[in-house]
Amino acid sequence: MEDKFMEAMHFRHACKTFDASKKISDDDFSKILEYGRLSPSSFGFEPWKFLVIQDNALREKLKAFTWGAQGQLPTASHFVLIASRKKSDMLHGSDYIRHMMRDIRKLPEEAQALYDQFYTKFQEEDFNLLQNDRYLFDWASKQTYIALANMMTGAACMGIDSCPVEGFDFEQTEAFMRDALGVDTDRFGPSVMVAFGYRQEAPKHEKTRQEIKDICEWY
Repeated sequence: MEDKFMEAMHFRHACKTFDASKKISDDDFSKILEYGRLSPSSFGFEPWKFLVIQDNALREKLKAFTWGAQGQLPTASHFVLIASRKKSDMLHGSDYIRHMMRDIRKLPEEAQALYDQFYTKFQEEDFNLLQNDRYLFDWASKQTYIALANMMTGAACMGIDSCPVEGFDFEQTEAFMRDALGVDTDRFGPSVMVAFGYRQEAPKHEKTRQEIKDICEWY
């Protein structure tokens, strides 16, 4: 049986510009978002929000301080800013965490109490996440990269190209989220961006990676 996942991994590359005349169908992009939504996260608390930037004027504003997407923003069929929740939401005992346990996970009260105990110890002792606000935000941001990877690989399985983007000014992007998009930046900050579309031409170079023997050790 043909390995579709491996085929997608070899197909995917960081597409710097897209064929602006080709658009991803609504159905296909809904699937890409669903790949993100169904992704795993630590404790199952889903700290992400997907901000899909389709308006050209908004993309032009974003382009001014997103140096890593100069080719992608004008040409991508779809462009997503993935935001991550901040300490106010991710701290143990917060309204958001209780909402996730009670209303989304639908855990019984005794299970919620046990989860809260484990989560508190994890934050305060195991990972020492409460030394400053950035530690907890960065930990939550790591979860968004799981969704990012699933969205890109899922897109590749459909023959859709993508490019992850970290090349942006954090403070200006956060201000953009607040002022242009109306996002509550006391609760959310920018984590990573990703562009989706269709390539104009095949990659100029074959995919290069280190050999498995150089990156994997067995014990």
